[in-house]
This record gives sequence, structure tokens and C-alpha cells, in this order.
Amino acid sequence: MKPDIEQTDSNSRKARYNMPLLTLDGESTSLQAFEGKTIFLNFWATWCPPCIAEMPNIEKLYQSMSAEQDIVFVMVSLDEDHEKARRYIARNEYSMPVYFLNGTKPGVYSSTVVPTTYVISPEGNIVTERKGMAHYNTSAFKEFLRSL
Repeated sequence: MKPDIEQTDSNSRKARYNMPLLTLDGESTSLQAFEGKTIFLNFWATWCPPCIAEMPNIEKLYQSMSAEQDIVFVMVSLDEDHEKARRYIARNEYSMPVYFLNGTKPGVYSSTVVPTTYVISPEGNIVTERKGMAHYNTSAFKEFLRSL
């Protein structure tokens, strides 16, 4: 359940930022708004038990790193019923930024596994990809994010 934090040139792919998003409030944005920063990008859904299981851990990671100006969290709900996802986030008092897709995902994020998490470096490389749940709120993973 540990995410891969070993960077190698062989597992690095170019990220794509042309992914239209909606905020929880329904405002349009895009992954492009975060280009040049380290991005923790997680695709999840309320109907996915492993997603629900890892959310408290990701929330703790987010809270411990929210002051870091160069690291952003993009939690993309795959729920078709946006209101269901909004209620879930509110009920659990999560503060991490949650978005909905407002179009199609670029092919580089085409995993059929939920949850799937990507870490994108400020240089625009996908430096790690984790299919399935993981325990992210660790000292090693925090240091990995900061090192980018």
C-alpha cells in the first residue's frame, strides 16, 4: 500500500494539462491552472470502497501540506451525481480541493482502476502513478513531494 517514490527516467511520462474541471461550486477551471507546481492528482468516486478507505489519509496529508505553495491537490470525483459527491465531502468535513471532470480525461490518465493517483512534477512529468489505494500520509511521501 506504499506509493512508488523512486524517480527514474524510464517511468516518467509527460503530463497533459488540457483537462477541463469544475469546482465543487460549479466554477470552470482546468488542470492547466496548476501547471508549474507539484500536483497530487487523484481520481476517486463515492461508489468505490478503496477510494473511501484512503480519503481520510489523503485529507491528513493535505492538511499537513496545505501551507506548501508549490504543491497542489486535485481530487477528481468520477461520480456522475455531483450532488452525492458534494454531500460526501461535506459530511466528512474534508477540506482538500475536489473537482469534477468537465470533459474528457487526456489519454495519459486513462486508467480504468479507481482510485488512481498521479504525481506531476513542476516540469510537467508524471513521476509516479499508483493504481489502487495507498497510504500517502508518511514522512517519506511528504519528502518526495517536497523534493520535486
